[in-house]
Amino acid sequence: MKADQREQVQVARVAARAHAARAPARRLPRAERERAIIQQAVRFFAEVGFGGDTRELAKRAHVTHALLFRYFPSKDALVERVYHEVYLGRWNPYWEMLIQDRSIPLRERMVRFYRLYAKTILSYEFVRLLMFAGLRGGTLTRRWFALVAERIVLPICREIRVAYALPDFDRVPPTQTEVELVWSVNSRVFYYGVRKYIYGMPVPDNLDELIEAEVHTFFDGVASTLKDLLARQAPAARRARRKPGLAKRRK
Repeated sequence: MKADQREQVQVARVAARAHAARAPARRLPRAERERAIIQQAVRFFAEVGFGGDTRELAKRAHVTHALLFRYFPSKDALVERVYHEVYLGRWNPYWEMLIQDRSIPLRERMVRFYRLYAKTILSYEFVRLLMFAGLRGGTLTRRWFALVAERIVLPICREIRVAYALPDFDRVPPTQTEVELVWSVNSRVFYYGVRKYIYGMPVPDNLDELIEAEVHTFFDGVASTLKDLLARQAPAARRARRKPGLAKRRK
C-alpha cells in the first residue's frame, strides 16, 4: 500500500471514531438499563468494595448520578439488588435435591454437590463481595450463612445420620460440633476462592480432584467421631424429652 493510501485509511479511521463519539447513545428500555446498572454494580463493588463512590459507579455504567438514583432510591437499595443478583439469583435448587437423593451413596452425593457448588461460589464476584460485605457489617453475610445453614449444612448433617444409622434429629437434636464439622468442609472449599481472589495466590488447576479428596477425608473420620459424640449426647436428649411428661404428672 502506497503512503498516500495509508494516510487516507488512517484519516478515515480517525473520522469514524470521531463520528462514533459524537453519535448519541442509544436509549435503553428501562428494564434493560436497570439490568446494565446492576451488572456494572456487581463488577464495581467486587473490585473496590461497598464503600465505592456511586458517582464513579454511575460513570462506569454510562448514566448520570441522578439517573442512577432514579432506579435505586439509595445505595443500600442498590447493594440489596447486588445481593439478590449474586447470591439468591445464583442459588441452584438442584443442590438441595442432590443432597437428599438417597438413591446415590452419600459420599458420591457430596462429591457431586461440592463440585457443582464450587462452580458458583469460587468466582471473583462471589468471593470478593462476600468478604467486603463481612467487613461492611449489616445483614448480608448473616442472611447468606443462615440460608446455607438451613438448606445445605443441616440437611447434610441429617443425611450423615441416616447413612450411618445414627439417632435422628428427633431423638438427638443436631449438635454444635457436628454442624461445625460440616461447615468446615464448606469453608475449605471456599478458601480456594479466598486464596485466589483475596490474597492473590495461585490455586491448583485440578479443583475437582481436590474437592473429592476433601470430601473423602471428611467421611473417613466423621462416622466414628459422630458415633462417640452422639453417644455422649443421647442421655441428655432422653432426659430433655422426658421433662414435659414429668411436669404434667406433677401437676
